[in-house]
Amino acid sequence: MAAASPDSATSPFVIGSVAIVGAGTMGLGIAQVCVQHGLPTLLFDINADLLPKAQAAIAAGLGKLVEKGKLTEEARDAALARLHLTTELTEVRADLIIEAVVEKLAVKHQLFQEVAALNPPTAILASNTSSLPITRLAAPIPHPERVVGLHFFNPAPLMQLVEVISGAATAPAVAEAVYQLAERLGKKPVRAADAPGFIVNRVARHYYVEGLKLVEERVAPLEVVDELLESAGFRMGPFRLMDLIGVDTNYSVTAAMYEAFHFDPKFRPSRVQQQKVDAGYHGRKSGRGFYEYPA
Repeated sequence: MAAASPDSATSPFVIGSVAIVGAGTMGLGIAQVCVQHGLPTLLFDINADLLPKAQAAIAAGLGKLVEKGKLTEEARDAALARLHLTTELTEVRADLIIEAVVEKLAVKHQLFQEVAALNPPTAILASNTSSLPITRLAAPIPHPERVVGLHFFNPAPLMQLVEVISGAATAPAVAEAVYQLAERLGKKPVRAADAPGFIVNRVARHYYVEGLKLVEERVAPLEVVDELLESAGFRMGPFRLMDLIGVDTNYSVTAAMYEAFHFDPKFRPSRVQQQKVDAGYHGRKSGRGFYEYPA
């Protein structure tokens, strides 16, 4: 496929609507950004209980912008009117479909194959994965040239960075289309090669891994590790940050990178973190992680 600009008449990859699969923290955050910037957005989740919570969270997020004078009440209402919620996968039809589901390749493969059957080859399939290879993700999908990585950071409405990752088959026009979309959403996109962890998670992985090793080896309590790193200039220590991201999500990314780097010991997941995941202590979203978060 020729590398054409998405604004060119020769490019079929024009993004006028968005569908997001997964109404968890990342999915609803991305949905908020999209509706705020004028895009009709469908938010799908198989769990019907999550959708009203996601809608309330998006309304609250937009409401805070109104309180701060960054958004008018009329703009907030218009943004909310652009949001559609559904539990019906057959409704997931859009120019751009972003998956924000669990970090398991088999799950993402099945989802993209089902969504691909519902949409034309010009529909871009984007993954918000933190670490899984885009090339492997795209391989069994019809028209793999329209599969791309579009990695937002948590919380999506606030974090400016977005990684745009091209797999081996990704069409340049597809990568350019989502890059321009990220700019339209007020983000600062960067292009990344399809390497384990991409840019940010590869660099940041040791912020978590080394912090966990300090606790595992009883060098210092986790509270002390957080306090020292925050006093050194980091906005959040590794344990507070893992609680914000999701202890389970963070652990899954580490495990995926450990495998991707052929079990290099420097990426070894921590037993301390695994215990938290096994206990269901997933951070802020579950009310308890490395710290407790009373309701």
